[in-house]
Amino acid sequence: MFLSQMIIAPNELVSNIVKQNHHTADVFRKYSIEYCCGGNRPLETVCITMGIEFEKLKKELEEAGRQVQLSPFTEFSSWNTDFLISYIIHVHHLFLKKTLPGTAAIIKDFTEGHKKQYPELQEAAILFQQLQHEVTLHLTYEEETIFPYILQIAHAHDNKDSYAKLLVKTLRKPLHVIIKHEEEMLSALILKIRLLTNNYILPPNACVNHLLVLCRLKDLDNDLMQHIYLENDILFPRALRIESALLK
Repeated sequence: MFLSQMIIAPNELVSNIVKQNHHTADVFRKYSIEYCCGGNRPLETVCITMGIEFEKLKKELEEAGRQVQLSPFTEFSSWNTDFLISYIIHVHHLFLKKTLPGTAAIIKDFTEGHKKQYPELQEAAILFQQLQHEVTLHLTYEEETIFPYILQIAHAHDNKDSYAKLLVKTLRKPLHVIIKHEEEMLSALILKIRLLTNNYILPPNACVNHLLVLCRLKDLDNDLMQHIYLENDILFPRALRIESALLK
């Protein structure tokens, strides 16, 4: 894991800061600072004009622009079930809960103002709304039903509890059916959004808000793919093996 830190100078243009790291747009939106077509002003000038403390804003922007990456040698499959589920909840679920509402607002604002110029994004916006709805239900169902169930059967299996076999019958739908449905539904929506956005490639002469929309969608795509990998390739197959062992 390593950390990439932004260093922002007083004369840095607001629009360039967002181009360097799109996460800084959230900070500018918080302070109602224009960062797109009217963002060609130095940050220090904006602070003086709007009565904002420069060092405070600079600190918030640099914190928003921090980038943490996991080592490619991270062995997720070696993690125990408790830790893996905790990681999924505190990293991937938290990311989705925090970013989906803000991303929805950004996409809505941009697409409503560019209906004629980028009609394909209208369909992408509709798909995103559907994705947001499905993901929200997905997270709740996992945290309230699926994950507690997996933890129960894992603990029962490890401790060789006499009642372990009965736990497998407590899930209303078979786990493998749930896995297949979730994977197909989320993957299909992501693939359609990729096609409509040309794999998130920015068209010529696009504005900063357009860049922001595509970066947010790409971030979501990357996080969901990692999220789905951890569940469908590691956690859920492990749970199915545990179920099979308990039933024998």
